[in-house]
Amino acid sequence: MKTHTPKNKKADGQRGFTLIEMSIAMVVMMVAALACSSLFVFSLQNNVGGSERALAMAVAQQQLEQIRSGSFEDSTLNVGTTTSTVTSSERNYTVERVVADESNPADGTAKQLRRITIRVTPQSGGPNWTRTPVVLVSLRSTLASGSYLVSE
Repeated sequence: MKTHTPKNKKADGQRGFTLIEMSIAMVVMMVAALACSSLFVFSLQNNVGGSERALAMAVAQQQLEQIRSGSFEDSTLNVGTTTSTVTSSERNYTVERVVADESNPADGTAKQLRRITIRVTPQSGGPNWTRTPVVLVSLRSTLASGSYLVSE
């Protein structure tokens, strides 16, 4: 005797996905994709911010080297504060230059020493941490006289 099985009956273990299983899988994949996209945006902002800080540091170093290249009696080393705007790589930066006399009244000598502080602040938008200033501080003395005389 022959047993007759209908043609539309599937063999055991050959089931398809249900609509609920597909919906759950799509939700899981969507959550993973959103997490990856938010990481991408975060890394992009940090790369731009890092580039902005590197350019601000380059501007600060350039300003400091300009001051170092002049003599101690040059007008760029006059005591005081100057503020200017510098454009580098199509970005604007506020540069604040502070020159102050450093003296030590305790030993009674008039040291010819100046403290130079360069503060560069990016003016462009972006995350708050990219708009914090880059600060370089340097000391400059005269070669001619004073207690910081350099002998050659």
